[in-house]
Amino acid sequence: MSTFKAPKGTYDLIPPQSATYLAVREAIAAPLKNSGYGYIETPGFENVELFARGVGESTDIVTKEMYAFETKGGDQLALRPEGTASVLRAALEANLHKAGNLPVKLWYSGSYYRYERPQKGRYRHFSQVGAEAIGTEDPALDAELIILADQAYRALGLRSFRILLNSLGDKECRPVYRAALQDFLRGLDLDEDTRRRVDINPLRVLDDKREAVQKQLDGAPKLRDYLCEACKAYHEQVRELLTAAGVAFEDDEKLVRGLDYYTRTTFEFVHDGLGSQSAVGGGGRYDGLSEMIGGPALPSVGWALGVDRTVLALEAEGITLDIPAATAVYAVPLGEEARRVLFGVVTELRRSGVATDFAYGGKGLKNAMKSANRSGARLAIVAGERDLAEGVVQLKDLESGEQTAVALGAVAEEIRRALG
Repeated sequence: MSTFKAPKGTYDLIPPQSATYLAVREAIAAPLKNSGYGYIETPGFENVELFARGVGESTDIVTKEMYAFETKGGDQLALRPEGTASVLRAALEANLHKAGNLPVKLWYSGSYYRYERPQKGRYRHFSQVGAEAIGTEDPALDAELIILADQAYRALGLRSFRILLNSLGDKECRPVYRAALQDFLRGLDLDEDTRRRVDINPLRVLDDKREAVQKQLDGAPKLRDYLCEACKAYHEQVRELLTAAGVAFEDDEKLVRGLDYYTRTTFEFVHDGLGSQSAVGGGGRYDGLSEMIGGPALPSVGWALGVDRTVLALEAEGITLDIPAATAVYAVPLGEEARRVLFGVVTELRRSGVATDFAYGGKGLKNAMKSANRSGARLAIVAGERDLAEGVVQLKDLESGEQTAVALGAVAEEIRRALG
């Protein structure tokens, strides 16, 4: 046993489970690649101020959960707690918005970090796939992203998820609602921290999961009653586009999400089989974020889907993904000459795209064949001195047990034929 273990609240991805995580990432990315989104990768840490400004200084993420540190050079940095602010920073720094083709459509995949109380579905290190459409205000973009996430989940076989949808208004109508909500909340019996939140960002109180708070929110002003005509029309277009695409959703007037930068459309994907950590992903429109971090006005929309929670959702529905075996062919040499010859065959097969492994370490036939079976390979190539003297190898079907002598020069072609 090693002296060291993975830090609390983190996990290691190891085979064979890691193959499921890779398959989930690829399934989420597939519809994005097919819809004009290009891949972007940003550093695992950024300037602290990027998140303080973008995510919001009053959010739990910034005040309680962010891993912040000072470098030897005195820079104040933080491990990224979410992806949107980093992606927008990178797009602005590279002037992608000036290339003349808006929106800039980007997708990403990576690890994120938040100091939280670890529990199933909530980790201090977690994985997300996200997408951002930067620089265009269009309800069709909001609908597109929701549809693509729905498509990804359905491609994985998930069915027991729901899409919650709301509008948070804009800089014209939200301040009026904010003031009305503050007046209501100040009359409630709230703890000191929550009262401070009422002053800084009262919408976040609506998202408070504590029963003592939720009980008091009956009768709170409804944002929908304060939406300006432009926001009402925008939200209705999003709803109509989703309905026309056959994507079911539920209106949720309490949905505000945990980040300060959202405006207008906000949405969440929830799965009822995950208990308290039911959100598997979400996002929304963030029309003012670019200006918050020093850029020009760039209305944008995006989402992030949790890979970890998506895997838990698959488990909750009893879904096992059809993942091809990592190895299709396993070579078993018996003796030094066979080792040299079969290693050449293995190299040839790999170069032609056949997933092939080799019995390393000079294993005897019995142990080597056990390894071949454990690898998941369909075929084994076995060769000893007598086989090579006759110019053949033995090709064994590991499912049926049938074994055939194949000319050494034709083995690669015969394997490709057998594997279809």
